[in-house]
Amino acid sequence: MPGDTRTIEPAEQVPVAAGSAQAREGARWWAGGHPVYETLKRAIDITGAAVGLVLTSPIMAAAAIAVRLESPGPVIFRQVRVGQHGIPFTLYKFRGMYVDARERFPELYAYQYSPEELPSLVFHPKDDPRVTRVGRFLRRTSIDELPNLWNVLKGDMSLVGPRPEIPEMLPYYGDATDTILSIKPGVTSPAKVSGRDELTFTETLALDLGYVKNRSLWLDLRILWQTAIAVLRQDGVA
Repeated sequence: MPGDTRTIEPAEQVPVAAGSAQAREGARWWAGGHPVYETLKRAIDITGAAVGLVLTSPIMAAAAIAVRLESPGPVIFRQVRVGQHGIPFTLYKFRGMYVDARERFPELYAYQYSPEELPSLVFHPKDDPRVTRVGRFLRRTSIDELPNLWNVLKGDMSLVGPRPEIPEMLPYYGDATDTILSIKPGVTSPAKVSGRDELTFTETLALDLGYVKNRSLWLDLRILWQTAIAVLRQDGVA
C-alpha cells in the first residue's frame, strides 16, 4: 500500500480523553501513577494471572490438542511486541493461523499505510484466509489469548493496559508513542470491550490514550468486568 511512514503522525488526528489522573496534583491512591495504585495493580496482575492459569489449564490443554490436530505448526504462537518503555518482549498465544499466513495475505504484512488509510485500517477482516477453523473458535471465545497470562506473571504485561503493539506499527503512533509505552500493555483493554476487531487503528489508539491518561483502580476493575461480559457475548470478533 502507498505511503511514507516517516511523515505520518496519526496521534494529531486522534481525540484524547481530557484530564490525566496521574498528572493531577494530589492524585488519589487509586489513580494511575500513585505508588499504592501501582502496587495494587501488580498484586492483582500476579494473583489474577496465577489463578487464571490454574483454572483454565484444562481448557488450554484441549485447545493445544485441537491446534495440533488441525494443521501443522507450533501450538504456541510467539511474536515480538513492544512493552513498557519500548522494551521488546515475546508474546505468547495459541496459534490460530496457518503457518503460511504471510503468503495467504501478503499485503497485510507490508505495514505501509497512508494517512488516509489509517482511519479505516482494521487488522482482522472478516473471512480472513489466514485463520484456521480452530483459530476462529479460539479467537471468538478469546481462548487464544490465555497464554498471555504467562506474560503477565513474567511482568511483560498487565491484565489491563493498551494493546501490545508490533514494532512495525510504532511509526504510526506519532506523538502518542511515549504515552502509550509509559505503562505495560494489557491482556485486555478499553478497545476489547468497545468493539474489538470492529475498531479501526485510530479508534483503538484513541481508546488506549484515554486509558493511559485516566487509568485508575476502579477503571481497571470495570474493564475486567466488561471483558468477562464481552467474552461471553463474543462481541466484536471478526
